[in-house]
Amino acid sequence: MSEALLQVTRALDFAAHKHVHQRRKGATAEPYINHLADVARLLAAATGGKDAVLVVAGLLHDTLEDTETAYDELVAEFGVEVAAVVAEVTDDKTLSSAERKRHQVAHAPRASARARMLKLADKTSNLHSILSSPPVDWSRQRKQDYFRWARDVVAGCRGVNDYLEREFDRVWRRGAADLGIEDAP
Repeated sequence: MSEALLQVTRALDFAAHKHVHQRRKGATAEPYINHLADVARLLAAATGGKDAVLVVAGLLHDTLEDTETAYDELVAEFGVEVAAVVAEVTDDKTLSSAERKRHQVAHAPRASARARMLKLADKTSNLHSILSSPPVDWSRQRKQDYFRWARDVVAGCRGVNDYLEREFDRVWRRGAADLGIEDAP
C-alpha cells in the first residue's frame, strides 16, 4: 500500500471519529462526513489523484474549526504540510459571523494555491448541499445571500484550477436559476 493511500484512509478515519456526532443542517440531516468526503473527492478529481496532502487536508478541513482537535494534533498525525493547509482555511471563531465572512473574501486572493483549491471545493460542496437538502430554517433570501457570498470568496480563488472552477460555476448557475439570482458568478 502506498504511503499516500494510507494517509488518505487514516485521515478519513480520523475525520469520521472527530465529526461522529455532527450532522449537516439540511432537511435530510446527513452525516457531516459526507461533506468532507465530497470535498476530498472534488480535490482528488481536480489533481488527478496526485496531491494526497490536499486530499487529506480536504478531509480534515473542518477539524480545527468544528471539533476539539488541536493544530499540534494534526501535525503529529498528518504532518506540518497538511496541518498548515487546514489552518489556512480555518475561520477564527472569536470573530462574528459577518466578520469571518468578510475575512474569507479578503483573504482568498492571498491564500496558497492549495488553500484556494480547498476553498473552491468546500464552497462547491456547500452550494450543492443547499440545493439538494437546504437547511430547514433558511429563507430563500438567506440561500441567495450564501450563494452570492460563496461567489465572492471564489472570485479570489480563481486561476488556481479549471476543473474546480467549472464545478463551482455549474452548481452556482443551477442554484442561481433555482433561487432567482440574476448576477453571474
